[in-house]
Amino acid sequence: MHVQLHTKSKMFCSCRADYQTAPANHRVCPVCLGLPGTLPVINRKAVEYTIMTGLALDCSIPEYTKFDRKNYPYPDLMKGYQISQYDLPLALDGHLDIRIDGEDSRIGIERVHLEEDVAKLHHHPSSGGESYSLVDVNRSGVPLMEVVSKPDMRSPEQARAYLTTLHTILQYLNVSTASMQDGSFRCDANISLRPLGAPELGTKAEVKNMNTFRGVFMALKHEEERQRKILDDGGRVVQETRGWSEARNATFSQRSKESAHDYRYFPEPDLPPLTIDQGWVEDIRGRLPELAGKRGSRFMQQYGLPEYDSGLLTSSKAVADFFEEAVAVCPAEGKTGEPLVENLAKNVSNWILGDLSRLLNLENVGIGQSKVTPCHLVELIGLVEAADISNSTAKAVLEEVYNSGKAPAEIVKEKGYAQIHDSSVLETAVTQAIADNPKAVEDYKNGKDTAAKFLVGQVMKITKGQAKPELANRLVQEGLEALR
Repeated sequence: MHVQLHTKSKMFCSCRADYQTAPANHRVCPVCLGLPGTLPVINRKAVEYTIMTGLALDCSIPEYTKFDRKNYPYPDLMKGYQISQYDLPLALDGHLDIRIDGEDSRIGIERVHLEEDVAKLHHHPSSGGESYSLVDVNRSGVPLMEVVSKPDMRSPEQARAYLTTLHTILQYLNVSTASMQDGSFRCDANISLRPLGAPELGTKAEVKNMNTFRGVFMALKHEEERQRKILDDGGRVVQETRGWSEARNATFSQRSKESAHDYRYFPEPDLPPLTIDQGWVEDIRGRLPELAGKRGSRFMQQYGLPEYDSGLLTSSKAVADFFEEAVAVCPAEGKTGEPLVENLAKNVSNWILGDLSRLLNLENVGIGQSKVTPCHLVELIGLVEAADISNSTAKAVLEEVYNSGKAPAEIVKEKGYAQIHDSSVLETAVTQAIADNPKAVEDYKNGKDTAAKFLVGQVMKITKGQAKPELANRLVQEGLEALR
């Protein structure tokens, strides 16, 4: 995984790293343009973020590390080489635990190292004339962290779980925006097949150009089938780099795959080796946040949530924060003195994972961009619990809060959504429902109890859903019994 780090400046120069919204070639200087005579300077914050990620992945942080030159000629690399790390990275030998269908698996982390990103090529296909490419140097030199796993994954499902779990960790650490869509979280997947029980791994193919979790999953499924067919037909899988085409739902060959010696790595002569102070490492370790796994376990223990709810809530730090803020403003106990924390926590979870998530997904926005606040949600739940509005009305109120940002109680008052508790008011609606539906009345007299439910529905229709259901049901039963 290549992860762009969320720093203010680039890896080896003082150019601003917010290249994505800048005009082409406006975040550049002699260093990231690769001009002769320039010297790089290491970004301390990028080193700190890489160590932080390594610690979160249970890696060891060696005292001694260095940068290397990785040589390859490509138009997006002005210097003709990339400053990276080879044999002495910043973090080594960690692991990441994933969970699929209640089963735990441990994926080894080989290394976490730091390098610089390359420029971006914009390819323009031919439209009558010759095709051409343009280079935007803005991205060149942005801090890029690479997380390399060991070959421990045995299915596309495990690969997807690994990606989503790593993505969540990066969110919690706040070291990257980790967006696959804008290229700050990029996946290169090596996949190979081998006969069952064979000790040696098969020849691998590397797959690139996957910019969604679904894309990674589908590309690996396709590549598994492609390689299986080649091997079943007696052929040989070629080591190569392949791209993924969403349109064709297939991988395609790009170039032969290089080996480490092809890059002619050697120590970067313009940068001194780094000796990492272990006191600094321990200070970083002490600042690590509570990560999703531990937070999910705490949600189960502290709030009595099921594992499913806890896992979904904590898969996004912003959603987990929203949940805890909402629970924090809930009253500790109800009118009868009964504890409410567990019941309200489950209620808050249901609303977040249900109707609020549906609204967010419709516009593809995060919970932090929503006008619905934790206080709004608690207030809405309180209105339902107090029987001031029905559950179906609450869904409509939530949508109006989402669109306007107004408080639920204010919307209920403005729109006249409050439930009708007054028996005398409801009796009029019950009388009308019974008078307008003589067949249902006759059916009830003949022993069809479902006719009463139909009439309650008619009362709800007359009152535009504002009748208190329990009261409407009682008054309908009383009205029907009086006609027997």
